[in-house]
Amino acid sequence: MIRVLIVEDDPMVAEMNRFYLEQIEGFVCGGWARSPQEALKRLTQDSFGLILLDLYMKEDNGLELLAEIRQRDLPIDVIVISAASDRGSIQRALQNGVVDYLIKPFEFGRFKDALGAYRERNRLLRDRSSLDQAELDALTRRSSDAPTRLAAAPLPKGFTKQTLRTVWQAIESAPGDSFSSEEIAAATGISRVSAGKYLTGLVDMNVLEMDQIYGTIGRPVQRYRVLPNGRRRMEGYL
Repeated sequence: MIRVLIVEDDPMVAEMNRFYLEQIEGFVCGGWARSPQEALKRLTQDSFGLILLDLYMKEDNGLELLAEIRQRDLPIDVIVISAASDRGSIQRALQNGVVDYLIKPFEFGRFKDALGAYRERNRLLRDRSSLDQAELDALTRRSSDAPTRLAAAPLPKGFTKQTLRTVWQAIESAPGDSFSSEEIAAATGISRVSAGKYLTGLVDMNVLEMDQIYGTIGRPVQRYRVLPNGRRRMEGYL
């Protein structure tokens, strides 16, 4: 579980962010801070993996907290959730290494995409001792690149948009971080062979990655996961 600290001075907004967060697997709200000073105190007392940071607070600016985190070299990631949409705030936040930047008001789907991409990034960095160039590109490429590049791309041979959409909906609804062709077939009603074909195609499209899980007997089980920015890549196809 990734423990998250919400830094937000408005109790209602903080509660809404906590509610959204708890809808997404792999995250737990570990605390709430009303100010940058309170947040820094919490960071010295407890362990967090991610901060959801507001920039506009009554007497403080979240950018000051962000700069202090980087100055102290604290091992924590930050996603900004703020009404601040001016170029200066966005630029300073990006220069201080925020993982993502959501402008209020935002849709839950955008929030879910941001947290899902972060979860996959965190898993990849945690589970791999080294990365190849394709994996590194998936972690660092700007999210806006994928839809632009893939918008005009044709579907793989034998794919239909309707079936691809059905498979993708099943992937999005999968209860865990990984899934098999059998599980997708059961969720969609299509054959296991067809489900496997679509999952293999999504691997080729750099939307999914596949792992071989070896048991004590029988064939290895192939399980799939959505790559970082995989959801963004799908926007050009659906």
